[in-house]
Amino acid sequence: MSVLPTIGPSLLFCPANRPARFEKALSAADAVIIDLEDAIAHDDDEKSSARETVREHLRSDPDKFFVRINGLDSPWYAADVDMLRDVGATKVVLPKVESAGQLLKTPDLTVIALCETVRGVVNSGEIAQAANCAALFFGAEDLTADLGGRSSRSPSGAYHSPIENARSQVLFAAKAAGKAAIDAVFLDIRDSEALEAESRFACDMGFAAKGCIHPDQVQPIRRAYAPSDEQITWARGLLDAVAVNGPGVFQYQGQMVDKPLYQHAHTIMTRTEN
Repeated sequence: MSVLPTIGPSLLFCPANRPARFEKALSAADAVIIDLEDAIAHDDDEKSSARETVREHLRSDPDKFFVRINGLDSPWYAADVDMLRDVGATKVVLPKVESAGQLLKTPDLTVIALCETVRGVVNSGEIAQAANCAALFFGAEDLTADLGGRSSRSPSGAYHSPIENARSQVLFAAKAAGKAAIDAVFLDIRDSEALEAESRFACDMGFAAKGCIHPDQVQPIRRAYAPSDEQITWARGLLDAVAVNGPGVFQYQGQMVDKPLYQHAHTIMTRTEN
């Protein structure tokens, strides 16, 4: 049920109470997540107003956007789900998922599950196996808060090891279930160089996409996910060599080539085509 490989690497969050930004965001990014959760004040009137804004915007094209709804433990979850069903929308981002059973409460919705609590990370393998789970989305900052930590990152900017380990666990869980994995948002909007480096690492490790919180973050993510000319030349040449030599083991540009390298080359060419 993965819906991500064809939409590109940048998933841009957009506040649900800013409808004028919805289409603009979609023209900038590969996909947009309209946010009813963190972007909206935890107030009944604010949540209701934002929900009605989303309802009206989705009526003409229900699955044009993803929608992050409020969590199951919130007083707004049921109304958010009812709104999605009312307009026929099916693409939902569910925050703070901690079990597969939480996804199965809405079997009619395709869910990107945010693994951003300790239980969510520990149970990520189970969550990814849910039939309506399209992807796991790692959330570093909420996870740090749930751990009782002060910061997800060291002064160098790298994740602290428990957060990096959790990031890997979510990636492994998604891949083991044949689902996509989405990397966490990068909070420093000004540091495009660090964002691009982190996105390149995410791409190299197999994350299908990366969340972002500002339009200026889209292009660094896209640059990171786009194969270089050297990578494309290598991959194309290797696949041509496989066509000549067959699928066995042989040498190519000084490397011993076998099935894992074929897969690397296929991944590069798939990203080139997308």
